[in-house]
Amino acid sequence: MKAVIVDDERLARKELINLLSEYNNIEIIGEAANADEAVELIDQKKPDVMFLDIQMPGKTGFELLETLDRSPRVIFTTAYDEYALKAFEYNALDYLLKPIHQERLKECITKVSSEIKEEGRFSESKLSLEDRVFVKDGEKCWFVKLSDVRLFESDGNYIKVYFDNNRPMIHKSLNALDKKLDERSFFRASRKHIINLSWVEGIESWFNGGLLVRLKGGDKIEVSRRQASKFKERMSL
Repeated sequence: MKAVIVDDERLARKELINLLSEYNNIEIIGEAANADEAVELIDQKKPDVMFLDIQMPGKTGFELLETLDRSPRVIFTTAYDEYALKAFEYNALDYLLKPIHQERLKECITKVSSEIKEEGRFSESKLSLEDRVFVKDGEKCWFVKLSDVRLFESDGNYIKVYFDNNRPMIHKSLNALDKKLDERSFFRASRKHIINLSWVEGIESWFNGGLLVRLKGGDKIEVSRRQASKFKERMSL
């Protein structure tokens, strides 16, 4: 499991590295002292896990995540407990309060390891447009053909599935789903959205070098600047 640590305090990073040294399944592949350094580090190293401080000079940990289209699994590390609820809106796997105790860290590492194993099993084979998936939301159930699903939208620790006039919620991360879907048919437009390319009806330029994609039926989805060039390449001959 490859991990990076993002924290503006050097001593805090050093302490966490020392704590993590007891785990043979974790390799620290980089450190960052702020959000800008973290973006570059994540792009280059592509870690499995990020230990992320919240309060940092410049951009906060939350603002850092807003800039990423594909985020590693996130474990927040902070001295403040008032951000806990907001942290899980960003699909955080865990929330560690400083000073971090070894026993609490052990629980966290066990949870992360289980999550990675589960996602590995989940992504063994890709789902195509012809596949059907079972969707359950409360007492309602559907067996939906993926060609009929025009959009997946992240909503906290859930995914909203758009098909017909239905928008049920499933308890799964968008990152895990992204690995499962056939990339020839589905595209990760941003941190919050995966679109079905067969539903794309129109494309126009948007703010800051991004794109605005119009789907059949009227949904409009922004493709982030970072993903726009990949989208143009995918949709071109």
